[in-house]
Amino acid sequence: MTARNPSCMFYGIHLKLLTGRPFGGPCGHGEAGEQMSPRRSESRDRMVLSAAALLREYGASATSIDRVLAHSGAPRGSVYHHFPGGRAQLIEEALALAGDFLTGLIDTAMQVDDPVAAVDAFFRLWRDRLVESGFRAGCPIVAVAVETNDDAPQLARSAAAVFARWQEALTAFLVRHGLTEERSRRLGAFMIAAVEGAVIMCRAERSTAPIEAAAAEIHDLLLHALRDRPGAESGPRP
Repeated sequence: MTARNPSCMFYGIHLKLLTGRPFGGPCGHGEAGEQMSPRRSESRDRMVLSAAALLREYGASATSIDRVLAHSGAPRGSVYHHFPGGRAQLIEEALALAGDFLTGLIDTAMQVDDPVAAVDAFFRLWRDRLVESGFRAGCPIVAVAVETNDDAPQLARSAAAVFARWQEALTAFLVRHGLTEERSRRLGAFMIAAVEGAVIMCRAERSTAPIEAAAAEIHDLLLHALRDRPGAESGPRP
C-alpha cells in the first residue's frame, strides 16, 4: 500500500477518521456516499482506515485483527492476502496513513502568514477533534508509542519517524519566520509534546481546559520568541 502517497479516497473520508464517525461499510462507500479509489483494493483500504480509527480510540493492544474486521466489514479471507505480515503490518500501515493525515493538518495550519495564528489554528484543530469525538479521539501515533510492542519493535520506530516528520515541518516553518534553527527545533519539539500531553489530559478529564491552557502558553511563548528574533522590529499582535 502506498500509504505515503494518499489517494483522493483518503481525503474523502478524513473528517470521519478525525471524528470517529463510521466512514463506510462493506460496500466501500463513505457515510456521505464518497466512492473509494478504484485503483486500490476496497477491503484493504477499509482495514487500514479502521485500524487507524481504532488505534486513536482504543490503543494498539486493543486493535486486533478481529476488531478491525468487525469495524471495517472486510472479509476475513482478505487479511493475510493483503497483509502477509499480519497485525503488525496492518498497524504499521495505519500509522503511516494517520501520520500522513496529521502531517497534512500541520502543513495546512502553517499556511497562515502570521506564525502565531498558525500555531493557534493547529491547537484548535486538536481541540475540535476532541470535542467532536466526545473526548474519545486521541492520537494514533501516541497510542503505539506508549506501548512496548516487544513482538513488533518496528512500530515504535515508525511512531518515532512520524514525530520526527512533525518536528521537521514545525522547525522549517519557524525558521522561515526568522527563528534560528536550534530555537526552531526546540520549539517544534515542545509544541508536539504540549499538544500530545494536553490531548491525553483532555481525554482523562473530558474537558478542553488542558489543551486551551497549553495553547495559551505556547501562544505567549511564540510571541516572545518572535519579538526577540534577530532583526525583528516588532512581533505579531497577541
